[in-house]
Amino acid sequence: MNTPIIYLRLEKLRALMSEQKLDAFILIVDERANSESCHYISGFRGSSAGLIISMNEAVLITDGRYTTQAKMQSPFKIIIQSEKSMPEYLANAIKSSDYSRVGFEAEKISHATFTKYFAPVKAEWIDASGFIPKLRRTKDAYEVEKIKQAAKIGREAYGNVLKKVFPGMSEVEFDIMLMQEIKLLGAEKGWAHDDFIVASGERSAMCHAPATMKKFAQGETVTVDYGTMVEGYMSDITRNFSLGPVSDKAKEINEILLRAHHEAAKALRPGISGCEVDAIARKVIADSGYGDKFLHGLGHGLGLEVHEAPRLSRTSKDILQIGDVVTIEPGIYIEGWGGLRIEDDYLITPDGSECLTLNDNQSIGEI
Repeated sequence: MNTPIIYLRLEKLRALMSEQKLDAFILIVDERANSESCHYISGFRGSSAGLIISMNEAVLITDGRYTTQAKMQSPFKIIIQSEKSMPEYLANAIKSSDYSRVGFEAEKISHATFTKYFAPVKAEWIDASGFIPKLRRTKDAYEVEKIKQAAKIGREAYGNVLKKVFPGMSEVEFDIMLMQEIKLLGAEKGWAHDDFIVASGERSAMCHAPATMKKFAQGETVTVDYGTMVEGYMSDITRNFSLGPVSDKAKEINEILLRAHHEAAKALRPGISGCEVDAIARKVIADSGYGDKFLHGLGHGLGLEVHEAPRLSRTSKDILQIGDVVTIEPGIYIEGWGGLRIEDDYLITPDGSECLTLNDNQSIGEI
């Protein structure tokens, strides 16, 4: 439990509540959905929870499975209940209080749940869906350090597995070995909700290809998109290797992606838009003749979730700000041949950016 950080975040949340003249703010975690925001503001990481935060009290409600865990992870007042559903309990709590303006996350609560439990309560319900995402977007020193630790473990784990690769190894075997190394090195897990991408040969033309029983063949390239979690915070890295000498085609594409990646990374700074950064990398790739083979946005925010604000894409309206952590991940995908992607994580600083994943080993390697 990092109590000083939790209370600092609580203070910032209450400042947002004060701006909107809210008497209280509620948050619901339902079967892990929205658990990241609960973790951020309270410290609690269970799969079922409710928060009621007022200007002078912060309450965490959960069930008996989490009695000990809640006390260990959160400094909030703990209420253990199992007689009612979480929405019903929260609605009753607001009903029996004197709160008149209550903030809730309309983006996280279904229309059916709101209509059944909250709408009948005589309170003015204010959509405060943007409160926690706004706070989570700016990473503090503690969060940056956890992402760095996750990146360090990820890099070491990947390097250890590369030493064991051989033609005939399956994508699934590589995936399992990488996860094992990640855990043995002290990380909690890989990503929270997504499998790693391990795609060899022609399969690497698929941007999001989970590992299969396909075996690595001599002369093939392999793309590995993976990450690690430390205290809830994740890294996100993509690297490529070749079984045997790297083909001329792979060398060509790798060099294009390196230029696109580095040009975009150099442009990272407070005040630049996500679409501007995307355009820089996209132009390098288009000028090289592969513009129609870059099939996704350049990057995304990263933290307690592997995909969060801000976005770097052709349509992004996000403006980068100090404290953002974003990925840069240009890729080229050619059906019938394969694809490559190079990804690292960057912190936006007052003077530009800092690479948190140490982008010193981006070139495609030979196994």
